[in-house]
Amino acid sequence: MDVLAIDFGTSSTVGVLSIHGRGTQVVEIDGSVTMSSAIYVDKDGTVFVGRDAERRARLDPSRFEANPKRRIDEGALQLGEVTLPIADAFAAVLRRVGEEAELLLQRLPAQVRISHPAGWGPDRKQILRDAALKAGFPTTVLIPEPVAAAAHYASLNHGQRPPGPIAVYDLGAGTFDCAVVGVSAQGFAVLAEDGLPDLGSLDIDQALLVHIGREVSHSEPARWQRILRPQSVSDRRTRRSLLQDVRDAKESLSRHQQTEIPMPEPFGDVRVTRTELEALVRPSFLRSAELLATTIRRAGLSPDRLGGVYLVGGPSRMPLLASLLANQLRIAPTTQDQPETAVAFGLHHVPAGGEDSQLTVPAFAPVAPPVRQQPVQPQPMQQQPRRPQPPRWTPPPPPPGRSWQKPTTYGVIVLALAAIVTTIVLLTGDEEAPVAGPAPAKPVSCDQPGTKDAQGFTDCLRRIAAVVPKGDDCREAPDAAATVGASSAVTCVFSGDKASNAINYYQGVAMTGLEDGVRQRMTKGKPVEGTWAADGLHGRYLAGAGKRSGIVLFGTEDAPLSAMLVSTRSDGTSRTTAEMVEFFTAQLKP
Repeated sequence: MDVLAIDFGTSSTVGVLSIHGRGTQVVEIDGSVTMSSAIYVDKDGTVFVGRDAERRARLDPSRFEANPKRRIDEGALQLGEVTLPIADAFAAVLRRVGEEAELLLQRLPAQVRISHPAGWGPDRKQILRDAALKAGFPTTVLIPEPVAAAAHYASLNHGQRPPGPIAVYDLGAGTFDCAVVGVSAQGFAVLAEDGLPDLGSLDIDQALLVHIGREVSHSEPARWQRILRPQSVSDRRTRRSLLQDVRDAKESLSRHQQTEIPMPEPFGDVRVTRTELEALVRPSFLRSAELLATTIRRAGLSPDRLGGVYLVGGPSRMPLLASLLANQLRIAPTTQDQPETAVAFGLHHVPAGGEDSQLTVPAFAPVAPPVRQQPVQPQPMQQQPRRPQPPRWTPPPPPPGRSWQKPTTYGVIVLALAAIVTTIVLLTGDEEAPVAGPAPAKPVSCDQPGTKDAQGFTDCLRRIAAVVPKGDDCREAPDAAATVGASSAVTCVFSGDKASNAINYYQGVAMTGLEDGVRQRMTKGKPVEGTWAADGLHGRYLAGAGKRSGIVLFGTEDAPLSAMLVSTRSDGTSRTTAEMVEFFTAQLKP
């Protein structure tokens, strides 16, 4: 069967064609193995892609978009006076690859496989499917990027399966994504994944641009500001040309110790060194290395039990990155001469029929079963016993009280929260959630239920609930505790900001045990995460939005305490991620 694989990236796109009986080959476009993902829209609505788009951008940069994939959540792009739906922009890029493949085949490929970030929810993937249909691809399979990358690297060892799951570090143009992928005879599955929306090669370019600005802007500050914030076509052309020179300099520093960046008049050329660039990116690279280590722990593994750590994406060529990862994980990462093509080639090695709904299964068993780390002292790790599947949460009859007499509000919120908790249980399977990171600092005080007050709060639950119980209706929720394996749980229901809200507080279960399932419910854009500290506690939070509700999950790092809020607008519209972050900061943070 003829299969066309397309790695649709933020800044560049790669196509690899598998011709029946003739193996695989890269689809070269304009003489290159990678095609720019840029688009340009002419006055009559004609869409140009790749090098053609970049060439026309010199005429009118306002009609040009270099990274359409980064704007997937905007719905449409305003390019000049033309409003272009985002699916049409994607379709133009995909169609260009398809046209070149059709020239090689002299027919349409029987199947098209397209990669996407592992963290994309149903809405984003549907946009990609719509774009594939508009591009003229009747049969399309979507596959997560880390699965494809893992399949590629697994195929390099003469087809022999790696000795354990594979960790994938994917530093692209727009984002950083990492994942742990299980490899078995049945195929591949994402065991844990995460990412940083503010780290990619474009962000590195911007940091380098700011750096050279410090060197030259003092001589002509007004002129430099016009380059940063173009006011005319000439300004836009100058900025675009400078950004390309900055990008070229960054790539050159992967091979050389220093390079020159040609500057527009009246500024003199600037010399930059690899040491300077590494100083700029080191903090972000350290964040990404730490996140990969955390993701490996969330998969229930340690680095020494992996089958390998593999680097994907052009920026992975930077020597500093491999060094930092080796120091963080104590194992050397692996890359290849052209890391940009790893995902596209890997798409061909994913088992036939492997739609991503069958691949991204957190309960997929890795080659070496996940184990729970012992918190006291190093000792041989043992597999944890399996526990029975907990029952689904069906709320008991509400106790008397004024606010609990509102069945519509209470019912909608509790059912929404119950649906999310039940989904988490179904997604994580009946294995005990692995513990990520160091053991809790105060295991004695919060590992046991403790004495409960009339609302069901223990002293530990009171600490994470802070002021919420003082003005809201709360009650003990034993079914909610059983659903997630907590020792105690309390549900609070309250209204505010024209929305109905319900929050569950859990003792005896860490945030990491709920996180994977909650992330899959956050389908509206990229979730936001951060840290908090109060009342002697410190921890993390994760905020996002689903189709109908906003969600916030937060927990402590020094005790097994966590909480999850579901917020639904009374008018039926969905809440935004930004609203949920503000909600947490203003009302929920301990």
